[in-house]
Amino acid sequence: MTAPSLDRHYQDFLHSLKQRIQAAQVRAALAVNCELITLYWQIGRDILSRQQAQGWGAKVVTQLSQDLRQAFPDMKGFSRTNLLYMRAFAEAYPEEAIVQQVVGQIPWGHNIRLLETVKDRSERLWYAQQAIAHGWSRNVLVHHIERQLYQRQGEAITNFETALPKAQSDLAQQLIKDPYNFDFLTLEADRQERDLERALTDHIRDFLLELGVGFAFIGSQYAMEVGGKDYRIDLLFYHVQLYCYVVIDLKMGEFEPEFSGKMNFYVSAVDHQLRSPRDAPTIGIILCKSKDKTVVEYALQGLNKPIGVSTYQLSDALPEDLQGTLPTAEQLRRELNQPIP
Repeated sequence: MTAPSLDRHYQDFLHSLKQRIQAAQVRAALAVNCELITLYWQIGRDILSRQQAQGWGAKVVTQLSQDLRQAFPDMKGFSRTNLLYMRAFAEAYPEEAIVQQVVGQIPWGHNIRLLETVKDRSERLWYAQQAIAHGWSRNVLVHHIERQLYQRQGEAITNFETALPKAQSDLAQQLIKDPYNFDFLTLEADRQERDLERALTDHIRDFLLELGVGFAFIGSQYAMEVGGKDYRIDLLFYHVQLYCYVVIDLKMGEFEPEFSGKMNFYVSAVDHQLRSPRDAPTIGIILCKSKDKTVVEYALQGLNKPIGVSTYQLSDALPEDLQGTLPTAEQLRRELNQPIP
């Protein structure tokens, strides 16, 4: 008889038990976190109501901090600063249902960062929901807040509404940003598309973080043969939530109408050669330095392949007060070629 450790049925059984235990551990951790956040909200609510009803000043928070830390010496979280955060937390979310269903599902440190950096309530709740959905760490949450993801989400100009089924169209629209922030790149003024592509692939981790959750990198200069000729796609991805290929074409200048025709060709080629029956329609994204809204809308009209047009920002611009004060590359070359006096 085969030893239990080597039996396939036993291994399957063990694997299923491990999954159940891990899922239970996650649920337990979430439940503990939610209980703690709810406790903090209740403390903040009571401080707020007592101060309003009985006219207590700020000194009562200092006294309360001292008494609570003395009563619970092994429990962290009762500093004066944290009690003030609890008060602000309860003031920001008067409804306990919001605490239970949304902000109670993320760690206290996440909530503090949201209170400190995001003033609009709707925007704050949006970031909290995204952190829950995608498991963002605090650093990733701060990263997206600093780069104003809320304002950029879903702002690309696309034809998704007419080229995709509604469910996929809505999700795809929300996943594409405008502009994309490539401040992790440093490029020379005379850069070309190929230089931008190389820089993005050299910084693929930062690039994927900026693209957002779900993008899996397949390759750059991806070769496609059509009609006996070789063509190369700048960047090819697969999106694990949309279940489709995503073609990205990089342009260093302003959007031109002919870009959409070229992208339509690339998307058609990927659909024909790579897409399987279980895949959703391939999506094309044209990334340009700038665009005119009307020109883009005209260029996308009548195309049956889903294409979006977004812009990107680089961090190579000098502050306005320095522009014009530094020598150009040509001036430096002339200076260096001069003999030393």
